[in-house]
Amino acid sequence: MEIKTYLDEQKTLVENALARYMIQSGEAFADHIETLRYSLFAGGKRVRPILCLASARMVSGSADIDASTLPIACALEYIHTYSLIHDDLPAMDDDDLRRGKPTSHTVYGEAAAILAGDSLHCFAFDLLSHPDSSRIPANDRLEIISVVSRAAGPLGMVGGQYLDVVNEGREISYELLRTIHRSKTGMLITASVMAGGIAAGASMEQRDRLSEYGNAIGLAFQIIDDILNVESTTEQLGKAAGSDAKRGKSTYPALFGIEKAKKMADEAVAEALRALETFSETAEPLRGLARYIIERKK
Repeated sequence: MEIKTYLDEQKTLVENALARYMIQSGEAFADHIETLRYSLFAGGKRVRPILCLASARMVSGSADIDASTLPIACALEYIHTYSLIHDDLPAMDDDDLRRGKPTSHTVYGEAAAILAGDSLHCFAFDLLSHPDSSRIPANDRLEIISVVSRAAGPLGMVGGQYLDVVNEGREISYELLRTIHRSKTGMLITASVMAGGIAAGASMEQRDRLSEYGNAIGLAFQIIDDILNVESTTEQLGKAAGSDAKRGKSTYPALFGIEKAKKMADEAVAEALRALETFSETAEPLRGLARYIIERKK
């Protein structure tokens, strides 16, 4: 499988679904909806929804599951986009550039950006209960909502971002660094994989393997993000390069050096691939995505 072609095809599928599910508004809310659309359609790799779809197809053995899974996949992208809007705010990472474009608060102001993030977050859970997913058993839909909410909440993405912000400029342990990275990045990636599997009726054994895979690629993804922040340019990244060091953030390159960090990312991807050993060729997209994580340049 040629991973670049696959990602391009899946990104188009996700983009079309995001546009289809996006809130339509009358005149009163038009400006607010425009702030949502600005960040949601500013670009991005759409890794989380693609992982969700790939996991569902692997378990079900068919792309027919897409009709039920697309609202869930899009909800994950809404949550991710909301987190980026808030991360970029002056009180957080104070970034002026995201995906090669001015950040939401620099275009619309801080209040409008905060509210755009709030709306995307809420609307994600509306999508998780969308009628298009009604063919998924109710108990499984409830479990998906639970998995996603825990991954996004105080012991997941938000809690991890809190730990990241309050520990800027401090020397921290490797254990705390792993906790920060697993929470702020890894848990939503794992939830994306798990949500797709649950939607397709994965067995408990399959869910265990998907969890192992998600945890491993989540770690690899964040390590590579840390490395790219050091090695890439602002033009390549679409956001400020070197910002981690400027803000005194603890990262894998800062703690272990670039070469060791790259080796750790390789080891995490190898672990992810081992988690998929019991699956057939239907797991090739997930295997390709794991390899893509350490090959990407932005």
